[in-house]
Amino acid sequence: MNEARRFQYSFGAQVIGPEWTRFSLWAPSAGRVDLEVEGLAPGIMTHVGEGHFIGEAACDHGARYRYRVFLDDAPGGVAIPDPASRAQAEGIEGPSLVVDPSRHTWRHTDWRGRPWHETVLYELHLGTLGGLDAARQHLSYLAELGVTAVELMPVAAFPGTRNWGYDGVLPYAVDEAYGGPDALKAFIDAAHGLGLMVFLDVVYNHFGPDGNHLPRYAQAFFRHDQHTPWGAAIDFRHTRVRRFFIENALMWLDEYRLDGLRFDAVHAISERDFLVELAETLRSHIDSRRYVHLVLENEHNDAGLLDSGHFTAQWNDDWHNVMHVLLTDESEGYYADFALAPTQKLVRCLGEGFIYQGEATRQGTPRGTPSSHLPPSAFVAFLQNHDQVGNRALGERLSLLAEPDTLKAATLLLLLSPMVPLLFMGEEWASERPFLFFTDHRDELAEAVRKGRRAEFAEFHAFQNPARREAIPDPNAAATFEASRPDFEARTRPHHADWLADVRRLLAIRHAEIMPRLDGAIALGAEALGERAVVARWRMNDDTWLVIAMNLSGQPAPTQAFGVGRCLYQTGKGAAVSTESGNLPARSAVAWLRGKSGDEELCA
Repeated sequence: MNEARRFQYSFGAQVIGPEWTRFSLWAPSAGRVDLEVEGLAPGIMTHVGEGHFIGEAACDHGARYRYRVFLDDAPGGVAIPDPASRAQAEGIEGPSLVVDPSRHTWRHTDWRGRPWHETVLYELHLGTLGGLDAARQHLSYLAELGVTAVELMPVAAFPGTRNWGYDGVLPYAVDEAYGGPDALKAFIDAAHGLGLMVFLDVVYNHFGPDGNHLPRYAQAFFRHDQHTPWGAAIDFRHTRVRRFFIENALMWLDEYRLDGLRFDAVHAISERDFLVELAETLRSHIDSRRYVHLVLENEHNDAGLLDSGHFTAQWNDDWHNVMHVLLTDESEGYYADFALAPTQKLVRCLGEGFIYQGEATRQGTPRGTPSSHLPPSAFVAFLQNHDQVGNRALGERLSLLAEPDTLKAATLLLLLSPMVPLLFMGEEWASERPFLFFTDHRDELAEAVRKGRRAEFAEFHAFQNPARREAIPDPNAAATFEASRPDFEARTRPHHADWLADVRRLLAIRHAEIMPRLDGAIALGAEALGERAVVARWRMNDDTWLVIAMNLSGQPAPTQAFGVGRCLYQTGKGAAVSTESGNLPARSAVAWLRGKSGDEELCA
């Protein structure tokens, strides 16, 4: 039996033999469900209990189908796409397509992934790169740069032809605007051939507002007593709901051979035990010889999900937020929680992982749990990502917000510290192209999104003037999407080429000096050298010490003797030598290893 067929899914269309497919739908609010396959007579599906309907038909890969659900308020039935559709024709309101995963021939069948400590993440948006086939052309460049894992923003089918991906309504389907299932498999296969892992961002905390039919025929899918920023909460107390998402995650890892998943905003999922069940089920079903990495985005800073072995790591928003404050002096919105004593907050972050470990935020709510016992590689660090750029009104990158030498010093910390680094597309050449929030909604919803986007920033100082708010780009305008495409051509221009060369050198050092020593490394703590200046130390797995000193201020920072070591890299001339003589120059950083005989030279 083909490897992709080992697991029997509870939802969707599964080819079970030549010209024969089984269909499954959970529709607890429906009295009857018909299966409508194009070219065949409609058939009544069998209700097998608890709202679950099954049917079979003489069709195979590529067949177009819909379900017709009969409801109290629609006795004539309503045609809907399959919520577990693997692919769509003609958008999310069009027919679903039967997909046979065994048809794809994988070229790199011996690929088993890479261990977590070798991870360097590169987040990208497929739509802005022109889809999966166009994005595949950039893979060799990323491998040469020193990236080891490509992280894709969500690919689940969404309304229209352009979207961030977080408005997906059919989580099993690869959006046709990107190329569909075969294109995604070809992308992953090509990446594996270059030694690159591929991660996918999946959204299990909400559905988009346009094209989600589940509330009509599966009311039990949602809670009516709990709401999220996106509407009624998904009811993870229900077994069928849990299975829907667990099997989705398994599909991505099994049928598509992805190397990891990043679970978006799991703090919006009230049932923590679902996350445990999710991870346990995935790890029990996936071949143990594979490296599979499960990464969280979780504002709750729940260290227990990381030290249990269920999840590999978490995006460390605390790291980004305090670094952003130090680089830009911004203190509005969620940055307010990091504006007070940011240097001390960074010290805690470098030494212990999370900054908030139970302390109250500005809303007065305790956040986080102790994390100092976790290895530094349990945290994904980033200076920029899709949220932290795209959630800005004008989508500015740090290349326009921070002083260049200061940003270079911060980039050294990002790429050489033992936390796992993430780069956002274009960051490696200091792109000045914005990454904006974009959608492709229709009619009233398009207008509501436009107004809502501008209202979001009414309390921000820069946008209190109504005329300034009206200048915020319209998310639904095609021009907003086009403006967000990465400017790859800028890589050859002098300033950007120099920046790219620096990132390439830093990643080469990470590969040669940090990765081999990272598995088993522990944080030894950090301390402030002055305002916006810190030094942090880690004991690596060969008992050497990695030391990074960084000064983001405009004045030299006094230091104590750090001990002679082998310099790995420095920004700003003479940073390492000056460190030994009592100060760290303004807007500079230096990293070195110490503890081995013969490692005595300093940076030139």
